[in-house]
Amino acid sequence: MVTALAQRLESQRKEIDDTLATFALSPTQLQEVKAKMRVELERGLKKDSHPTASVKMLPTYVYRTPDGTERGKYLALDLGGTNFRVLVVKIRTEMLSYFHICLNKILLFQLFDLIVQCISDFLDYMGMKNTRLPLGFTFSFPCNQTGIDKVKNTQMLLSIDHPCFKATDCEGYDVVDMLREAIKRRNEFDLDIVAIVNDTVGTMMTCAYEDPKCQIGLIAGTGSNVCYMEEMNNIEFVEGDEGQMCVNTEWGGFGENDNTEDIRTRYDREVDGGSLNPGKQRFEKMTSGMYLGEIVRQILIDLTKRGLLFRGRITERLKTKGIFETKFLSQIERYSSHLCLGLDSTCDDSIIVKEVCGAVSRRAAQLCGAGMAAVVDKIRENRGLDHLEITVGVDGTLYKLHPHFSTILKDTVRELAPNCKVDFILSEDGSGKGAALITAVTLRDIMARFRREMENGLGRDTNPTATVKMLPTFVRSIPDGSEKGDFIALDLGGSNFRILRVKVSHEKKQTVQMENQIYETPEDIIQGSGSRLFDHVAECLGDFMEKQKIKDKKLPMGFTFSFPCAHSKLDEAVLLTWTKRFKASGVEGMDVVKLLNKAIKKRGVNIMAVVNDTVGTMMTCGFDDQRCEVGIIIGTGTNACYMEELRHIDMVEGDEGRMCINTEWGAFGDDGTLEDIRTEFDREIDRGSLNPGKQLFEKMVSGMYMGELVRLILVKMAKEGLLFEGRITPELLTKGTFETKHVSAIEKSKEGLTKAKEILTRLGVEPSEDDCIAVQHVCTIVSFRSANLIAATLGAILTRVKDNKNSPRLRTTVGIDGSLYKMHPQYARRLHKTVRRLVPESDVRFLLSESGSGKGAAMVTAWASRLADQTRQIAETLAEFRLTKEQLLEVKKRMRTEIQNGLSKNTQSTATVKMLPTYVRSTPDGTG
Repeated sequence: MVTALAQRLESQRKEIDDTLATFALSPTQLQEVKAKMRVELERGLKKDSHPTASVKMLPTYVYRTPDGTERGKYLALDLGGTNFRVLVVKIRTEMLSYFHICLNKILLFQLFDLIVQCISDFLDYMGMKNTRLPLGFTFSFPCNQTGIDKVKNTQMLLSIDHPCFKATDCEGYDVVDMLREAIKRRNEFDLDIVAIVNDTVGTMMTCAYEDPKCQIGLIAGTGSNVCYMEEMNNIEFVEGDEGQMCVNTEWGGFGENDNTEDIRTRYDREVDGGSLNPGKQRFEKMTSGMYLGEIVRQILIDLTKRGLLFRGRITERLKTKGIFETKFLSQIERYSSHLCLGLDSTCDDSIIVKEVCGAVSRRAAQLCGAGMAAVVDKIRENRGLDHLEITVGVDGTLYKLHPHFSTILKDTVRELAPNCKVDFILSEDGSGKGAALITAVTLRDIMARFRREMENGLGRDTNPTATVKMLPTFVRSIPDGSEKGDFIALDLGGSNFRILRVKVSHEKKQTVQMENQIYETPEDIIQGSGSRLFDHVAECLGDFMEKQKIKDKKLPMGFTFSFPCAHSKLDEAVLLTWTKRFKASGVEGMDVVKLLNKAIKKRGVNIMAVVNDTVGTMMTCGFDDQRCEVGIIIGTGTNACYMEELRHIDMVEGDEGRMCINTEWGAFGDDGTLEDIRTEFDREIDRGSLNPGKQLFEKMVSGMYMGELVRLILVKMAKEGLLFEGRITPELLTKGTFETKHVSAIEKSKEGLTKAKEILTRLGVEPSEDDCIAVQHVCTIVSFRSANLIAATLGAILTRVKDNKNSPRLRTTVGIDGSLYKMHPQYARRLHKTVRRLVPESDVRFLLSESGSGKGAAMVTAWASRLADQTRQIAETLAEFRLTKEQLLEVKKRMRTEIQNGLSKNTQSTATVKMLPTYVRSTPDGTG
């Protein structure tokens, strides 16, 4: 029996190996791919064979790479997907100076009118509508160019994630003319469009600015493509023989003439057949991030059908096209785990899934390497060299984020082109010199991503792996005006905490009286043991009660605890993880109410409710405006809560009514969801934090990290000679010296530049006026990004609330608190404006919580007290109807007496039970 099992396992292993073997490319096969690519490169350059060549070799009319003499100020557009960037680039003799970034927007209809709308918004924000600037346009689609500023678009199809985007009215037309016409229709500004380039060309030019040997551009991301500097005398369909011109290969089409059929698998054919353009872009479908995840999904389905994976059970999610994203490959191959798709998996399954991902990504990298080897060998032969040294500028998420792709690519090039020394330089700036500081974001895309994470957090099956935990709070309503009583509120969420006494009365009208005191929590207690932390809280509570002369009163207490907790009822909260520098031991995984009760058991208070600060903020504002159903904190940390329909909360029983959900949105992106918009500065912040890899969204937007983000940017700009004449002081290099309050001060409209000079001077810098302007711009970009990202996640919540109500227009109030929102001079306005744009069918009032979240904890306690009183009154009423065993025996005895009285001639007249005769003398006996 053991032998049979071993044979069966060996047979299954062989099936898996045979499947993955179809993706393994031998050195001979890779040499053949290189040779075939070389043939197609040559065919694309020839006048006679160009029309039928699969590699189109499109001329770009870019005749040279940068030589360092470029200078001036330019406007740049970067369009390559469902979002685009608008940038101002100022170039000095040395390199890039400073730049600004516009909101990205989803492009679905009226493409160029929407582009011009965004340009208008950007120029308006920059105060540059009267400035005529030269415009460069990065347009990342296959184009036939007849000049540097003349181009006909031949194809515009985006990814399987955006099947609705096929701007067919652009195909065959000069897109530069279409942009010019859209600018004329707008009639608000004038631009001089001087150049249009592909994203590969933009990447090459960006990297060539840093490395003069860079004469090749490679994109290895959602799509795959290469450009390089070709000798003019080899480009037969362009006039002229002298010099060079950059050629956009469009190598994604390689294989359309069936010359790669010997290495394509049936999974490649399935993916191709289900694509928007069957038979086209075959090489891209084997190598690019748009398709690798889908290839893996097809393999997993096939192996499961054959009983080799997941016990032979295929889930509906695995059947969903596009559900297995290419970013999952990177995560699986880096962390040796697979993502939850509702699969019943074993450890062996995880190993097999990782092998599948590795086989698919390795082949992709090797194919790109074989293609690159063909390109560099051609350049070497063009120049008649025995040995070539050259640099490739690279961009793309697959190259940047996958743990092995770049290494395999480089190794393959080295093996297939031994006479070429090829260096690869990563384009930190992308195809437009703008993303080095802040990556522009597609806000509607961020909304959609966060909406999906909310769904995952609410689902019973998906919650364990969800990053946005969507924690139930067991707060079931907002204040209704009937709250009254005397309460204590404890507000713990940072290095300082507050204790409040809140008295709610109804004499003539509802009034709230509050007295509070702030207590400090020393760093050694924050970082010490949990028992020390709660003993400290108890001591401060005793001090407060003594000062308030309420030591002998038994008052209900509400506890605002501003850390991620799992609730099973209103007065229970198990800490999931510390945030915001707190590391007190022995608390994570424990009920903080029990820990606090243990510390304060002699104080005579009763903890009736524990809530997050966002819930406290919502309840505080809900006391003043009963339409308030969302609470947000934008301060040292950030978080949000909102009222969700119970029927959508899988983790809580019941379908009727609503419950407040604590989203814990600070962890949004912890699974890699935001990797495409995180910058090198975000990653440096994360690496230096107490919780690397955690709370990534919070680290991009909150006050704890904003000043440090700005400092890191200033340090890099100074190192590159763009600020302070390249001088860097020890103060500027010291972590934490540039605080978020400095960002707020520098962005003040009238005194901002003066404040910038004062702050920089304190950091040992002697800034020029230009330096102060540049620093102000950096602060603006960082804070603007924060407001936009918060607006996107808030927009997702508001859209969900609107959908829950099934209402054509949402009317609601958002309660809001936090030092960043309160103190930054522009933050609130930017946030409100962006929310209005993202959720246009809504009337949203933003209500500032003047009393903080402590009052809200008291409101929750008042609600809980009212609920407890109602429950007690109902119980007392129902108690009157309960009968003891003794009472029931007495009823039996009395009934027996009355029956006897009713049957007796002497007592029948006074009996209550009359026992009247009916003269029916028998029951049926079945004989009739």
